[in-house]
Amino acid sequence: MNAPRTRVQRRPVHGVLLLDKPLGLSSNQALQKAKWLLRAEKGGHTGTLDPLATGVLPLCFGAATKFSQQHLDADKTYETTVRLGIKTSTADAEGEVIAVREVSCSAGMVVEVLDRFMGPISQVPPMHSALKKDGKALYEYAREGETVEREARNVVIHDLDLLDMQLQGDAPFLRLRVRCSKGTYIRTLGEDIAEALGCGGHLSALRRVVTGPFEEAQCVTLSALENMDESQRIAAMQPVDVLLPGYTEVCLDSENAGKFLSGVRRRGPWNDCDQVVVYGEHPRALLGTAHVHGGELIPGRLLSPIEIQQILEKSPVNAPLLAEQV
Repeated sequence: MNAPRTRVQRRPVHGVLLLDKPLGLSSNQALQKAKWLLRAEKGGHTGTLDPLATGVLPLCFGAATKFSQQHLDADKTYETTVRLGIKTSTADAEGEVIAVREVSCSAGMVVEVLDRFMGPISQVPPMHSALKKDGKALYEYAREGETVEREARNVVIHDLDLLDMQLQGDAPFLRLRVRCSKGTYIRTLGEDIAEALGCGGHLSALRRVVTGPFEEAQCVTLSALENMDESQRIAAMQPVDVLLPGYTEVCLDSENAGKFLSGVRRRGPWNDCDQVVVYGEHPRALLGTAHVHGGELIPGRLLSPIEIQQILEKSPVNAPLLAEQV
């Protein structure tokens, strides 16, 4: 008889875990693993990474999930290897080989082609993607052997650096570093570059090294998280407001903070601003987001009083202040 599974006692956890997603796991699988290790009640991720991709995956827990949408528009930076001469059905190493061609391009041609892909470009989303058409993911159509029409999307390639290349031998490749706008498909970019070189190709490796303000050096791996005790796992998390970089800060006294959290507009000496992060005083606590119009602070996404209390109770800075108030 199998031993009964241990039931994990979930708890409120608020913050952002910057995960270095491992190869082979989907973003959701990585999220569920981290959620289990943290015993978190509620979690989500800010955009997906393919199972064959590794790197920076911000995971949001508790109150942080309210602000994950702000991060979806962030620019991303990837390092990728394009295997030249072999075209696959999925534009990556997971697909079936559908064409093999000789690689006869020169280094000068590579530089010239990469220049063509700088700036605003148009991409047709790959069939093997989670983008939906008529309520159904494109990859579901692809698994059924069906190809559907997709509209081209406009994206921006801010930087496209050639890190290394090999145009001779058994495994010719380009290694690239790409900084791009949201919605860019690196698989499609790699495939299109290889096609422009006349040989075709596919991605053999993909790593996200930066997303918005977050870099790979800040990330923790799942294996490192597994080896931590519970307090270390919580300490490895970033505060909720790391999702709001560049927001204008407004601080409210206790009376105004309470009214703001009830959704009531506050009037003050503030300039018009679309992105405002609001804090309460004594102890300092994140209340939510807002915008200012005509001198009015207009509430946006708000934390609940219980979320604020739970965050303050976990803060070593605020714990003494809370103890004095009891």
